[in-house]
Amino acid sequence: MAGVSSCMKYSMFVFNFFFWIIGCIILGVSIWIQVSKNIQEEFHIDSSMLSAVNLLIAVGSVIMVLGFLGCCGAMKESQCMLLLFFIGLLMILLLQIVAGILGAVYKSQIEGALNQTLEKQIDALKIASTNDKDILEGFHKLEIKYKCCGLLKGQSDWGNNRNTYHGCECDQTDIGTSYCVGKQYEKTCATAIIEMFKKNMVIVMGIAFGLAFIEIVGMVFSMTLYCQIQKK
Repeated sequence: MAGVSSCMKYSMFVFNFFFWIIGCIILGVSIWIQVSKNIQEEFHIDSSMLSAVNLLIAVGSVIMVLGFLGCCGAMKESQCMLLLFFIGLLMILLLQIVAGILGAVYKSQIEGALNQTLEKQIDALKIASTNDKDILEGFHKLEIKYKCCGLLKGQSDWGNNRNTYHGCECDQTDIGTSYCVGKQYEKTCATAIIEMFKKNMVIVMGIAFGLAFIEIVGMVFSMTLYCQIQKK
């Protein structure tokens, strides 16, 4: 009967050991951010960002479990653990594919929902008073950072507050450039943010394909070991 390849066995153990360590780091840092008020205040983490932290806690937990199953499955030559590891990676891969398909199919609906959200933000901006200093200053900083004016319609989005905040006004170094017209930034912040996401989409796609490649390699290794153990 054929034996189990020691090279593949230990390669899979090392791969999953680092996989497990990464999961531990993600989980540990995420929990630390979640429970530490000082960290939240220092990095200005609000309730919306905490949702992303909760997602990282879930991701870290899944990576830890899969890394553990891969390590123990390889060293103990456990078919059950290797099969669970294979199924876990397969489920993650299928979820990535489904998310990509849904993103492409419902692209127009997502853009429509985004516009509705921006409309609500405009209404909040127009009625904001001096008591809503955080909202006003937060959007003012956004305009300065992305060199944009208003959310969807330009300076009129500010309502009565446009006489107080002048984020639409071009910096002296930008006067005369194509994106500064009449001493005001022409581009709306919604357009600037969408362009930023599109530029970063290549990076996101690269990460997604990289993860898919790692997942497929892990599935091949686990199933190969599974078959070798079965024939042993």
